[in-house]
Amino acid sequence: MAEKTVHPDTMHRWMVDLWLRAGSSETEARLTADHLVGANLAGHDSHGVGMAPRYVKSWKCDELKLNQRVEVVVDNGALITVDGRHGMGQSVTHQAMEIAIARAREHGVCVMGLKNSHHLGRVGHWAEQAVAAGMASIHFTNAVSTIPMVAPHGGGTARFLTNPFTVGIPRPGGEPFLLDFATSAIAHGKVRVAWNKKKSDPSVQVPEGSLIDAMGRPTRDPNVMFEPPEGPHGALQTSAGHKGYALAMVCELLGAALTGGATAAPAHRTMQFAIWNSMLAIVFDPNRIGPAERFAAEARDFTEWVQSAPLSGATDRIMMPGDPERRARAARADGLPIDLGTLDELDQAARLVDPTLPSLSSLAR
Repeated sequence: MAEKTVHPDTMHRWMVDLWLRAGSSETEARLTADHLVGANLAGHDSHGVGMAPRYVKSWKCDELKLNQRVEVVVDNGALITVDGRHGMGQSVTHQAMEIAIARAREHGVCVMGLKNSHHLGRVGHWAEQAVAAGMASIHFTNAVSTIPMVAPHGGGTARFLTNPFTVGIPRPGGEPFLLDFATSAIAHGKVRVAWNKKKSDPSVQVPEGSLIDAMGRPTRDPNVMFEPPEGPHGALQTSAGHKGYALAMVCELLGAALTGGATAAPAHRTMQFAIWNSMLAIVFDPNRIGPAERFAAEARDFTEWVQSAPLSGATDRIMMPGDPERRARAARADGLPIDLGTLDELDQAARLVDPTLPSLSSLAR
């Protein structure tokens, strides 16, 4: 497979420089790089640096607004709504989560609606922000883009996007529990990564049960989501059939309709390149619900019991939610694999921002 490796520190510096030259503040550029490189480190290339070219196009056509400060537009103490004002998702969501964590410290819990954020990336990152502050969090997130990407269960064409569901739970004395998955069979970004790789390796396919083509027929070919450019295109299928579809609807209604954000209905799909996200986050202090010592002991004992099950042979160990990301960070600490198609897109994006920015391809090995 045609790819190169970029050291995470090199990738981070390059990404910071990209957004500084676009006009981001030092804080915004750093938060954006932290998040995108962090997604690659965690093994989620779909939400990593490969998103930057689309962000640049969105910024160039004045959809993505740099250096925005969030605004609390509904304030009922422990229940708030925050407007991201179409700002960089990695920055405005960080700000919104800081507010929610502060309110949860004050009240024990905060129900926070975030609307009008530019693409806020890997939602697990925001659960990790809560966990780092000692908080548990639950996130219902929707997305709106130029075209829908996911077909409803039983449907032959797309109607909504990948609508992730996320939970973060701190565990005293143990690694945190982190559940973060798209309600589609796979994330759209994973199809994009497969499509880029297929340009140099025609054998690349996505997992079975992930896609349907423009005629509604099951396929493993990532090309159906992108080619021909003018469409018609295929669609992602929902995870676990009707269950993923139902959870996607919950994310759309709680994450967007309830918070005042945009749903994926056609009237809201007026952008060229932007992806708008809305999110409902429930952030709470687990120590205000029950004894921390008992929770730690029960969580440890139950985890050990689950992991004591004999292995089926399909894996080398029974992992907990969050373990795949921890394993990926260890494996990628010295180098991030970036396919050549994504490298070329990043170099093109850099030229749109500032032609004097060094080529990322020249920094890869």
